[in-house]
Amino acid sequence: MKNYFSGFFLLSLLYLHMNVWAQSEKVNVFLGSSGDHGQLSPAASSPFHQLSIVPQTLPTLHMGYEYLAKEIVGFTHNRFEGVGCKGSGGLILVKPFLGDKDTKIPLQKRGEKASPGSYEIEFKEGIGAKIAVDGNFGIHEYTFPKGKKGLSIDLAHAFNGAFVNNKYEIKDGLILGALRAKTTCNVGIYTIYYAISLNHVVDMAVEGDKLRMHLADNVEKSEFRIAFSAVDIAYARKTLEDHNTIDYARLKQKTVANWDRYLSAIQVEGDPEREKLFYSLFYRTMQSPYKISEADGKYRGTDGEIHQDELPRFHGWAIWDNYKTQLPLLELTFPQYYQAIVSSVSDLYRYGKYDFAGPHEPANSVRTEHAAVVLLDAKGKGYEIHLDEIRDSLIKDTSRFDFSKPDKYLEAAYDMWTMSQLFEGEESDHYFNRAMTYKKVWEKHFKDLKRNDVDRMSARDMYQGTIRQYRWNVPFDVSGLVKLAGGKTAFTQQLDDFFDNHYFNRANEPDMQSPTLYYASAKPWRYQSLVHELALDTVIQYYFNDNSRGIDAHIDRIYKNEPKAFVRTMDDDAGAMSGWFVMTAIGLHQPLVGEPIYYLNVPFFSKVTLANNGKPLVIKVLNFSDRNRYIKSVKLNGKDLGRVWMKHEELAAGGELVIEASNQSTTYGFDSIWISNANIKGGS
Repeated sequence: MKNYFSGFFLLSLLYLHMNVWAQSEKVNVFLGSSGDHGQLSPAASSPFHQLSIVPQTLPTLHMGYEYLAKEIVGFTHNRFEGVGCKGSGGLILVKPFLGDKDTKIPLQKRGEKASPGSYEIEFKEGIGAKIAVDGNFGIHEYTFPKGKKGLSIDLAHAFNGAFVNNKYEIKDGLILGALRAKTTCNVGIYTIYYAISLNHVVDMAVEGDKLRMHLADNVEKSEFRIAFSAVDIAYARKTLEDHNTIDYARLKQKTVANWDRYLSAIQVEGDPEREKLFYSLFYRTMQSPYKISEADGKYRGTDGEIHQDELPRFHGWAIWDNYKTQLPLLELTFPQYYQAIVSSVSDLYRYGKYDFAGPHEPANSVRTEHAAVVLLDAKGKGYEIHLDEIRDSLIKDTSRFDFSKPDKYLEAAYDMWTMSQLFEGEESDHYFNRAMTYKKVWEKHFKDLKRNDVDRMSARDMYQGTIRQYRWNVPFDVSGLVKLAGGKTAFTQQLDDFFDNHYFNRANEPDMQSPTLYYASAKPWRYQSLVHELALDTVIQYYFNDNSRGIDAHIDRIYKNEPKAFVRTMDDDAGAMSGWFVMTAIGLHQPLVGEPIYYLNVPFFSKVTLANNGKPLVIKVLNFSDRNRYIKSVKLNGKDLGRVWMKHEELAAGGELVIEASNQSTTYGFDSIWISNANIKGGS
């Protein structure tokens, strides 16, 4: 297993052995922030922290912010980026006002700008706001005209009625409290501890959870400071007080430097506009999970109790959405602290794991299905998953697996296969045999494509997908899937039919892994061209996240560096969709999360460098061109690799990977492609 230092050194390691570039300048934080095209916001935020500050607009979409909206009702302090349901977060609404009181009339936006870690806006009323966030601390710097003015604070505000309760006190000029709200989709409850300070306050009116602060008439600049903690109020207060001497300008400088360090984990060289798209999407993969532990190692578990460990802890999960893309990407880009994420996932089994969320979540969260897959994947990559400590809980969790619907059956079978890999002997055999029963369900529900409901969203009570889309969801036994489909020729024909006739759904995750299946087909070369088409070219999309199959297609690029970025109704889902692009852009995808194998494709840049914890992996493309989408040869550290896939240990060792590209399909490496085979541990 990997050797790790204390939590303090763990985060420090992130910045060692790494060149740092001003990558934050390339990030467009407004990508995906308009309409139902990503559900993203330009909030001032820090990598992997829950505090994020942005205006709440009218109309209020489920991210709370709409790029085209002009009316602003105030600023809120958290949101779960890119997720669905009807919004998530939106706590503690703060609004500047002019006059004796807040008239509740929205402010009118004149102009705004934002970048990673900061947000600035000017209002037609003459008020300005500059906001910066670093870690669990943030500053609102307001400018006002002379005269009567103030701030209204609603401590009971949350999106879509998610507020549960708030307990606070005003002490030593600070507002100190604990706010409980419902998690994403209103399933569980999370708690945020906060501390707030304001300057130049001359009078305060308090009505329950609503406060009105009046500022001195001659004041033209005032600061609202806020700190969060997932542990208790004392830590929030300490964070606030530790930042007493920092002003907005210095905080902005600090957060920019921090974002640059994280974004420099990958260096790409190529078309400047594509670089901007790449870093704008890479940025989105670092919004969650959230760091919930304090500097001394204390954190709250899902049991509501305080625990302590030398490794940092994270929470705020969307594992069903992003276990195929975002989490593998975080391991590749930040291996030096991925153990902390793995231990945090393991904690779910130790302190209380729910498919969605429970009553004592330490941060806003979405869902945790396939957490065991994440642990198996980490184990195969050399991380400690604490199996002996969570064995009983893992086994108990299988009792909740849902085999009642065709799609759920395939997903549960994947988890059963995972359990068979985690355990040994009779236990392993038991789970393996249960996993392999997927074949009967596949033959009953997914084999026959002539039935009249195979293209209907949520047919047979499935979740956000069609029979055609879910039928590919057997990543642990692709060899078996090929046989069930009628052999390689029939399997290839069915794949061609699926993609040629636009049955693929990029608005959600159920068939996200399906392009990798071409490496098991009679046309393996098509995988190499297909991922380029989906990432860079105009596509035809009929299926949407509102459980509909449109009569008219959405015809556009999926990934655009603009507010209306993604396919209509396509949520980014906590970095899942952005992560797919980033992985494709660097030429690596895992066909089976749980097995440390990566398929190769030609990257989107002539040179890609992964910092790789002091062992840089440099990926170069010979004959680079957008037309050259096929692999002609692969060399690893000067030696012909002879294959179009790599082992995790090869990537982790660093070095130079040279991919020679061609505009014609080749047969390079096709006689030795790794294909998952459930009957052979480790693939084929």
